[in-house]
Amino acid sequence: MPEGIKDKVAIIGMGCTRFGELWDKSGADLMVEAFKECMEDAGIEKKDIDVAFWGCCFPQGGLSGLPLSQLLKLPFIGVTHVENLCASGTEAFRAATYAVASGASDMALAVGVEKIKDTGYGGLPSFGATIAQANFTAPGAFAMLATRYFATYNLSPEEGKRAIGRVSVKSHHNGTLNPKAHLHREVTLDDVVNAPIIAWPLGLYDCCGVSDGSAAAILVRAKDAKKFRPDPVYIKALQIAISSGEEIMYTDFDLAHVESTRRAGIRAYQEAGIKNAREEISMAEVHDCFSITEAVTMEDLQFSPVGRAREDIESGFFDLDGKLPVQPDGGLKCFGHPIGASGLRMIYEMYKQLQGKADPRQIKNPKLGLTHNLGGFPQGNVCSVAIVGL
Repeated sequence: MPEGIKDKVAIIGMGCTRFGELWDKSGADLMVEAFKECMEDAGIEKKDIDVAFWGCCFPQGGLSGLPLSQLLKLPFIGVTHVENLCASGTEAFRAATYAVASGASDMALAVGVEKIKDTGYGGLPSFGATIAQANFTAPGAFAMLATRYFATYNLSPEEGKRAIGRVSVKSHHNGTLNPKAHLHREVTLDDVVNAPIIAWPLGLYDCCGVSDGSAAAILVRAKDAKKFRPDPVYIKALQIAISSGEEIMYTDFDLAHVESTRRAGIRAYQEAGIKNAREEISMAEVHDCFSITEAVTMEDLQFSPVGRAREDIESGFFDLDGKLPVQPDGGLKCFGHPIGASGLRMIYEMYKQLQGKADPRQIKNPKLGLTHNLGGFPQGNVCSVAIVGL
């Protein structure tokens, strides 16, 4: 078995912009803002960085490393652009981590950015659908996940809608406590359940928004981390699973779970040495592109027994003051989803929580934080899982 990267690499600095409809800022402005906060947090200079990776799904300045290198005036070091759908930010982080863990780099920079609002799309821009996928939208695909989940676990439409609606209520509350979130408004369960339908049973408040934003991280070898700060955060696991397409090749796929999330989670727990995720993970940021996605992810990541996430959602188990808070910063639901930035934004929240610097949304004594990105559809996707801790 691969030995993995547990405790070989540490985060010594992170930065994150406010997310939102940032018409007055370019993608370059956002990257510079995240980079500056990251550098100040780490207490380093540009000359200390020896490699960089930037994640962006729809780069406006080209696909090479040049946009980041020229923007930040990096000192002729290696810079690589990476893209892996909604996991693009975490993919930049993963590349930087492996560079340091391998010994090829002493200090690596990871940046994620997306300026979605400037594309003119109401939702995410098209990824180039095939003829067979021409009418296959993200809300439509995840609506099928919801209806199949309801049917598989004997939930009436009303029971199902109220269960997943509670996910959005929780995240909206958390978002009101975060000045960097896009949305800062409480919603009630009735608001969610009675909202205009986007793709039944998913209503307006079941869907995450679209926004602009950027986040960044500085990584060094774990043994060197405390030379830079007293409270570094250590990487325990980084795993990625990409669908082979088998979900839609055979009739035994139940469409009530996401196979790549299950596989990536299992491997991440093995790498981190976690035996019981429900008991050992302190908090999580997961890819809540739709409320049903978060609910199903709770089961796929072994936080809830299969078919019983509803019980944990309704009991408050995943609330900010619950046993395993999920989306403590408000999640995609309140930040929106600038694709290349979301993964690093999630890690930024775990980083701040572990350092005890999350202000009014601070979780008590967190030890391990998990992040999860899902790009594509329930029937075929890219999934990344990261675990960080003290």
